Amino acid sequence: MSASMKRRDVVSTLLANRGDLLVVTGLGSTTWDAAAAGDHPLTFPLWGAMGNAVMVGLGLALAQPQRRVLVITGDGELLMGMGSLATAAVQQPANLSIVCIDNEHFGETGMQRTHTAHGVDLAAIAKACGIQHARVVREASELPALVTDTRTHPGLFFAQVKVVAEKLVLTLPPRDGGLLKARFRRALLGELADTQ
Repeated sequence: MSASMKRRDVVSTLLANRGDLLVVTGLGSTTWDAAAAGDHPLTFPLWGAMGNAVMVGLGLALAQPQRRVLVITGDGELLMGMGSLATAAVQQPANLSIVCIDNEHFGETGMQRTHTAHGVDLAAIAKACGIQHARVVREASELPALVTDTRTHPGLFFAQVKVVAEKLVLTLPPRDGGLLKARFRRALLGELADTQ
């Protein structure tokens, strides 16, 4: 891999000026990256649910079709739940974007190399599943277009973003699942959160 981008820079760029964008982050590094960019009530971090970020984002996109949903996950997490790409492709929500931050390593278990380090192309897999708009992002110069696509692309969108493999100081969001769920529901539904 010849990546030069840093994961926290990429995630910070994706979340800058996010407005009312709904965000789901995968287990581990992408959750910490999002927290480092600034804790936000419309971010739903997955603690202990490896492999499920795309499915949670898909459910949210289907339940809230008028809102944009962004899933930010990692290569290890996505490889564990790769069937979720096929399910998302079958559903084709017009408001869902999936960004896989790919450092080619399992950051949570000791930095072992993932399958993407051996040539597995997640963007090609997404396309084969039926996600027509899928690509690999390798350069910082591509980030403005990536941000635009995650916010405005008219249809299901996937990007595999190649980043440097690095161990970073953890920036943790709240860890209480009940609190996170209630906070997200209130931020999303307002007063209706207490009646549903």
